[in-house]
Amino acid sequence: MSRLINRCSIGTSLVHRFVSIAVVWTMLAASATSVYAANGQLDYRILATAKTSTMEQELNSAAQSGYRFSKVMGGKTANGGQEVVIAMQKSASSSADNVSSYKLLATTRTSTMQKELQQWADAGYEYLDQTVFETAFGGKEVLVIMERRGLKPTSTSQYRLLATSKTSTMEMELSDAGKDGFVLVGFTVGDTAIGGQEVVSILRKN
Repeated sequence: MSRLINRCSIGTSLVHRFVSIAVVWTMLAASATSVYAANGQLDYRILATAKTSTMEQELNSAAQSGYRFSKVMGGKTANGGQEVVIAMQKSASSSADNVSSYKLLATTRTSTMQKELQQWADAGYEYLDQTVFETAFGGKEVLVIMERRGLKPTSTSQYRLLATSKTSTMEMELSDAGKDGFVLVGFTVGDTAIGGQEVVSILRKN
């Protein structure tokens, strides 16, 4: 009987923990939305393509019209098969003097991705989001979106990318990175060409 009570207590504790996390994320999302809404109505634009090179061009074209990146997801759509889909938003107070520019990084090799992350961070870009998707050529890639606001020339951010198929290994590597002051900013789980089913984490230290 005591075992059953303990299991129920543990289950209840986990539920409460997940509910708390969900509430925090909801509050953060609501707060971010209220900032935009306070300045007037929002306008949205959806970008979808199977080619990463095309997506970067479309991102920057939309940015010139005052839009900023909001969310990204890779997956199979009804119209275009395997695609990268990005949502962008624009508020009435968007200024032409602080236009964003974007870099889209896509690779099947984690070592290459970390090098590119740092390269563009040194040029003033910061990590925004990531996803895993299957390209038009049949390969599976990790996709990362980076943004530079205005003409910011440099960044002090350092990036670290971790990838493993074992969650226990990821926990240890994340803990080691945390001891070095790195903060987790991106986290995806997917079937990549890097190593099959993998957990891919991106961390940043300022």
